[in-house]
Amino acid sequence: MATTQEFIEFVCSQIENNWTIRYKKMFGEYMVYVNEKPILLVCDNTVFVKERDCIKQFESKLDKGIPYTGAKEHYIVDVDDRDLLNTIIHELEKVIPIPVKKKSKKKSG
Repeated sequence: MATTQEFIEFVCSQIENNWTIRYKKMFGEYMVYVNEKPILLVCDNTVFVKERDCIKQFESKLDKGIPYTGAKEHYIVDVDDRDLLNTIIHELEKVIPIPVKKKSKKKSG
């Protein structure tokens, strides 16, 4: 089951307004960017974040799961727990870099 438009909009509405938020559909699912940093992966109406040392302190409050076939295990964040969601986003936003766009290789000839 793919993530619904209503769910991704609900996820974004749970994030504090002091962030720049956008989402991008990727392979039928979504990546949520916070200040242009890929923070939340939303698959099958479930919010996932990568396991990082900066959020290990919340491990007891988080389930784990695999967002898609072939992926590593991620933490699952209960989007209804707005305080926890925003605390995790705050911690991750400090350590996750803005992705660097790869330059396309032009063929010579």
